Amino acid sequence: MTTLEDRPNTALLVVDVQTGVVAGAHERDAVVANIAHLVDKARQERVPVVWVQHSDEGLIQGSDDWRIVPELKPADTEPLVGKNYGDSFEATNLEAVLAGLGVGRLVVTGAQTDACIRSTLHGALVRGYDATLVSDAHTTEDQSAWGAPPPAQVIAHTNLYWTYQSAPGRTAGTVQTADVDFNGAS
Repeated sequence: MTTLEDRPNTALLVVDVQTGVVAGAHERDAVVANIAHLVDKARQERVPVVWVQHSDEGLIQGSDDWRIVPELKPADTEPLVGKNYGDSFEATNLEAVLAGLGVGRLVVTGAQTDACIRSTLHGALVRGYDATLVSDAHTTEDQSAWGAPPPAQVIAHTNLYWTYQSAPGRTAGTVQTADVDFNGAS
């Protein structure tokens, strides 16, 4: 349904699943396992997997913390987009990568729920993409010391509000890992 012309394809977007980003994340191992399952499924179904990797003054490019977690291995043929802002589209080549792949629909996974995941979902929707969040394949760390709700509540709230997100001519929503259909509506 995307509003982007001639973009019938779907891509799996893996956002910031980096050693330093998810080190203290809520249910880290389960989330990474779900993402690994989706990466395998996407590859089997010949669905593009696009990796996003954040860097900034606290996450230095090339450092061990900056690297993708060891459980996940981007293939040499899969695009890797570097970013410096929360929204994976902001000041990156993500749009060009997706256009080149004919992608108008994104299945979104990764970290952190209350920062880069939310920003990327909204960035995708306002740019004309359909954007589905995999409800059990994103995570965040505990920010409650700074007034945020506990991570499980942040994740649950994001899943709740994204389930009912909408925009003219575009679809949004959530789906669990087990129910992801790269070629269908979920």
